[in-house]
Amino acid sequence: MLKKVVMIGAITLLILGVPLMGNAFAQTPAATVPTADTGDTAFMLISAALVLLMTPGLAFFYGGFVRSRNILNTLMMSFVLMAIVGVTWILWGYSLAFAPGLPFIGGLQWFGLNGVGLEITNYLKGSNPAEVVSYAGTIPHQAFMIYQAMFAIITPALISGAIVERMSFRAYSLFVLLWSTFVYAPLAHMVWAKGGFLGLYGGLGALDFAGGTVVHISSGVSALVAASVLGARNTHPDRLSPPHNVPFILLGAGLLWFGWFGFNAGSALSVASGTSGDLVTNVATSAFVATNTAAAAGALMFLILEGVLRGKPTAVGAATGAVAGLVGITPAAGFVTPLSAILIGFITAFVCFYSISYKHKLKIDDALDSYFVHGVGGTVGAILTGILATTEINAGGKDGVLRGNFGELGVQLAAIAVAYAIAGVGTWIILKIIDATVGLRVKEEAELQGLDINEHGEEGYNSEFGDGSIQ
Repeated sequence: MLKKVVMIGAITLLILGVPLMGNAFAQTPAATVPTADTGDTAFMLISAALVLLMTPGLAFFYGGFVRSRNILNTLMMSFVLMAIVGVTWILWGYSLAFAPGLPFIGGLQWFGLNGVGLEITNYLKGSNPAEVVSYAGTIPHQAFMIYQAMFAIITPALISGAIVERMSFRAYSLFVLLWSTFVYAPLAHMVWAKGGFLGLYGGLGALDFAGGTVVHISSGVSALVAASVLGARNTHPDRLSPPHNVPFILLGAGLLWFGWFGFNAGSALSVASGTSGDLVTNVATSAFVATNTAAAAGALMFLILEGVLRGKPTAVGAATGAVAGLVGITPAAGFVTPLSAILIGFITAFVCFYSISYKHKLKIDDALDSYFVHGVGGTVGAILTGILATTEINAGGKDGVLRGNFGELGVQLAAIAVAYAIAGVGTWIILKIIDATVGLRVKEEAELQGLDINEHGEEGYNSEFGDGSIQ
């Protein structure tokens, strides 16, 4: 009897065990989690670092132009952006700019980077257009976020060139905090975010590869408005001083040129090659080549114009022309051929040269030509993008007028108009609020003595090397 019970038990265990053993040997493989491409991720992190380098580069570029007693204040007007926006972008800036929301502004679901981690895809799933599920499908979400942070840092710093030597540092810090929130974030959302009113992800289809409207037009127009609201320096226009340190200007322009490769080539968001019809494309390479080409063309145009019209080509002119060429190519870099980049550099620098020459007619003290380089240059670049763009360079873009798409020029003009309106009106409102609360300008005595000692309690140079004047 015991043998029968043991035998029945053994048979039962064998029958029950076979399926269990089968399951053990034939387990369903775990779902594969998409992982980031190491090459693309490294490229984007390096590009982000290059863009950040542009901010101290801009500080030296602007700092060389002002009087020596204002050098530290001018440097700080750029450097402080790395602190202010470096924090606010994490807290709310990135969410307002890139989270799904309205056509004109993002939501706050990513506040404090909630939900923004190392995922590479599907973080945009569930919003329109449905086919767009990430901004960069081969890099971590946070890598894209920090890359965009560098753009948000340098953009308001560009405005400082128009208001140097007279705006209080407290008012300026408050201004850039509000401006980056209520002007930059909405424009970035409209042009670059999913569902944005102006962009390629479900919007009007405006082409802005790396910031013609979002960065340069917005900052240039804001600079002009800020200079108008703030008023002229007490030495303008009768007692203007020449640049106090031209080597600083060349150093700054060189750092800007170098960092701009991250600005433009990095906006491809990948180093991978693709196809457009029968053609092989590599958008990052095309943008890199276009960036250097336009900068060289811009510098050359300024040198030629100065040599022919004024007799002597200058270092300041070469630096300014290079920056003008870089501004012009920014919206077009990933959409145009190298020959088109030469044309953009030449035309943008030519227009900027003459706009600077005639700026006195506006009777607005845009001290360092922020509007006349960035606002004018960004406008010219955005228009030329609508004319010269080709899908042979970037299948994800659009053809321009010369490729038969005449409607794209209208779209570009609409995007320019929106950028002008938002930047102009937004800046005016913010400045009026600040002026009515904490005030905008330093006292006349402080302006005459210099902002370094009055705003920061220190000097860039001791009396042996400073200009020593208070006129």
